[in-house]
Amino acid sequence: MSLIHKFKQGGNFFVLDVNTGAVHVVDELVYDILGDEKLKNKVEVLSDLKGKYKEEDISEAYDEIQELAEEGILYSHDQYEEIAHSSMDDRDYIKAICLNVIHGCNLRCKYCFADEGEYHGHGGVMTIDTAKKAIDYVIKRSGPRKNIEIDLFGGEPTLIMDTIKEIIKYARDNEAKWNKKIRFTMTTNATLLNPEMMDFMDKEMGNIILSLDGRKSVNDNVRIKPDGSGSYDDIIPNIKEMISRRTKGKTFYVRGTFTRDNIDFYEDIMAMLKEGFDELSIEPVVLPDNHALSLREEDLDTIFKNYDKLYDEMAKRKREGKDEFNFYHFNIDLQGGPCVYKRISGCGAGFEYVAITPQGDVYPCHQFVGNEEFKLGSIYDDTYNTELAKEFKKSHIYNKPKCKDCWAKFYCSGGCQANNFNFNGDMKIPYELGCKMQKKRIECAIALKAEGN
Repeated sequence: MSLIHKFKQGGNFFVLDVNTGAVHVVDELVYDILGDEKLKNKVEVLSDLKGKYKEEDISEAYDEIQELAEEGILYSHDQYEEIAHSSMDDRDYIKAICLNVIHGCNLRCKYCFADEGEYHGHGGVMTIDTAKKAIDYVIKRSGPRKNIEIDLFGGEPTLIMDTIKEIIKYARDNEAKWNKKIRFTMTTNATLLNPEMMDFMDKEMGNIILSLDGRKSVNDNVRIKPDGSGSYDDIIPNIKEMISRRTKGKTFYVRGTFTRDNIDFYEDIMAMLKEGFDELSIEPVVLPDNHALSLREEDLDTIFKNYDKLYDEMAKRKREGKDEFNFYHFNIDLQGGPCVYKRISGCGAGFEYVAITPQGDVYPCHQFVGNEEFKLGSIYDDTYNTELAKEFKKSHIYNKPKCKDCWAKFYCSGGCQANNFNFNGDMKIPYELGCKMQKKRIECAIALKAEGN
């Protein structure tokens, strides 16, 4: 089991104490002395490093490290496993839903997990009556939670903007009566936005995710219209206008996906920056191994080099104090991050978070839609499979053998349950390729956060 994690980034040496989250920027001598699982005895360390460093320097550094270990600052022990297991009998309340308002889309993205918005035969458009019932269903199961988040998702939700307005009006008219505060978010491909939509979204959406895959050539290769033409020229002016209308302080980001065709995604991030977008995310595609656009083990070296280039760029801008930008996957909190429970259990899919289809079926998240094995219930017969929900809750890091001993467990929380199941047939076995990329991003994020501190 790794109690510390050592890594190099940007010419610096870093040590993470896994269980406290404390990060130390160290010199090469200290880096060489430290072992991942434990501190070797002094005689062994002196022997191992003889000839590379002066004996007195090794001895002095070792004594300081040993003192830190005795104080629990390094090689600290896990305090959370008991919390994880003892919380299994606590009652859960839903706090967020993915409201799949439409299973249809005006684009035909080549990598779409939702089968071009049709969700593998589970198409359809949500009626306002179904939407109201879905919200009622969640409110009923939210218990004492005051803050509820509703993500308006598709397909492409702006295809049914009139229905969305009615959905939001219903929530706003009733949230005081329910004693809830409801926050809406929306993910859109931005192709259909007009000024009236934008002003409405700015007013009502707590967060807006705008899809773009970077360079025009990359975007137009994968984000295509039904006639096969690209979407870049439709998207760019609308994203710019939406951002210009976004009230200062309200959140949004431009989100891309990289596939095997653009593992040089650093160039896509630079292209988006040139367009004036400084709240960014570009995320690895997740596709079956036999898909032409899927990422492979042999791509990792290039992918890691692109993360390194991105880190170098962001670190340089941070040092210079100008033209900084936010990259979603490099965000990390070194002062404790999310609550312990969140760090252990992840996104809460299946027990704190659910997806509801246009037909009113309830699934653990949008990526499980259509897999009847994971159907949690229906809003129409007011059912909810608490045993299945508990299975999702139990799939936390301490019930995932590979995760339990991993240095990154408190940052990735065991990975995506849907990806784990789709690749391994078991939520408790992590998606290996995703793990490796996630660890690299975490290292870059830690190093970037430490930059200048």
